[in-house]
Amino acid sequence: MNSFWDLFKPQELIEFGGFALVLVIIFLENGVFFGFFLPGDSLLFTAGLLCTTILKITLTKLIIGIALAAIAGYYFGYWFGWKTGDNIYKRKESIFFKKKYIETAQEFYKKYGGIALILGRFLPIVRTFAPILAGIVRVNPFIFFIYTVVGAFLWPVVVCGAGFYVGQVFPQAIDYLNYIIIGFIVVTSIPVIKSLTKKKIVD
Repeated sequence: MNSFWDLFKPQELIEFGGFALVLVIIFLENGVFFGFFLPGDSLLFTAGLLCTTILKITLTKLIIGIALAAIAGYYFGYWFGWKTGDNIYKRKESIFFKKKYIETAQEFYKKYGGIALILGRFLPIVRTFAPILAGIVRVNPFIFFIYTVVGAFLWPVVVCGAGFYVGQVFPQAIDYLNYIIIGFIVVTSIPVIKSLTKKKIVD
């Protein structure tokens, strides 16, 4: 890893820190408010693509490990939101925290209810702030547990599974990984960008 910008390159991260670093990033990106900028979907797709080569683990082990890290991240976010409550809205903005991010998660949560904890797994920013918001509004712990576990497993099954499948069918896909990741980021960011743009227009 030669520069700060390598933090945003999933393959560089995997080659540098292996499976352990992947799990740490997933934990941070799934509920720790300053982790929203870390790669999520793109990291999972790349991990699925490289699991039997660079990571040298089975797809099943990859999915289970990521699911457990994602559950832990959501529970940390839930606890943080529960403890901080409405004070988080008064938190001073910084490069790592913007009120508009949690407001975006709030709008998404209002629209989809508890299911947002599952759908939010597939959306950057929402994925980070949805459990925090769930803690703030005191979502029933049992309901939170159910949606959290379902989403935590569904997310890597779909995204890692897609990466693994692509790697099996198109072994040369590794040569075009940068383009694939850019496409992934664009597609997964569209709903969030639309939400932020809509809010800005309304405001």
